Amino acid sequence: MSKKIYNKTPLSFQDQLALLESRGLIIPDRPKALAYLQEISYYRLSAYFLPYQQIKDTFDEGVTFNQIINTYTFDRELRLLVFDCIERIEIAIRTQMIYCMAQHYNDSHWQDNKGLFVSPYYNKIGNLVDPYSDLQSIISKAKTARTPEVFIKHYTDNYYSPANPPSWMCLELLTIGELSHIYRGFKNNSDKKRIADFFDVHPTVFTSWLHSLTYVRNLCAHHSRLWNRDLAIEPEKLLKPVGNWMNVPFQNNKRVFYFICVLRYLLLRANPGNSLKDKLEGLFERHPNIPIQYMGIPSDGKGNLLNWQNEPIWK
Repeated sequence: MSKKIYNKTPLSFQDQLALLESRGLIIPDRPKALAYLQEISYYRLSAYFLPYQQIKDTFDEGVTFNQIINTYTFDRELRLLVFDCIERIEIAIRTQMIYCMAQHYNDSHWQDNKGLFVSPYYNKIGNLVDPYSDLQSIISKAKTARTPEVFIKHYTDNYYSPANPPSWMCLELLTIGELSHIYRGFKNNSDKKRIADFFDVHPTVFTSWLHSLTYVRNLCAHHSRLWNRDLAIEPEKLLKPVGNWMNVPFQNNKRVFYFICVLRYLLLRANPGNSLKDKLEGLFERHPNIPIQYMGIPSDGKGNLLNWQNEPIWK
């Protein structure tokens, strides 16, 4: 398809409202709708229009502005729920990484052992990958920061050797993306396996899931849409689950419901008493008119959604 010149002109909030009306959207309360456009922006809301338009730029009959806002609100609550789960899992991953490495090598400062990490290499796009140096750089910046973390300052004020704090302090500095990078950077597969074993996942799958956790965490942090999204970094399929998983119709790993099942699987290992199922049920009950099939919940071919609660992972 040949490219063309972008010639759309900026519209006032009033003109945006008029455009929506011209496309068939029912707007019962214009002042309230105008306030939403001023707060959220037309462009952000437009991502929620598509499922309500069988014909492009024409809303299905009877669709209201309130439905769009309700869908936006549903997605916001979904992001908050997912973000909370990722936080809990991130802490468990950090804990297991510190514990498994420190216990196996009987070394409080294993992160300073260059031999435990892969040698630097260039990836497919020509970027240098050097997990050991990247980790050391993070630690160095933390030590020399104008206002260092209290636990880092305590160490540097009281100890001169080893130069760096112990691993249980240093890894607290890492984001989930950096934890994922360090995990991939371990040289010995046996180290990766010890950590992944806690979560009953093969190291290759765990590596993929860490990458997806980072990606979705960033979507949530930047308030991006989860509902009705194809995941750009999809979690690898779990082909050999330990314990309960889910049946084939639910295994669309491009959609967010599969990712939520990944969260459930990990939480059952890290926090068996988690309330993810109750919270997800509550979310769906508060928004009964949201088309949740766009999350990747399958149907029976006749338009009836399959009952996700009956899947083994959710029992």
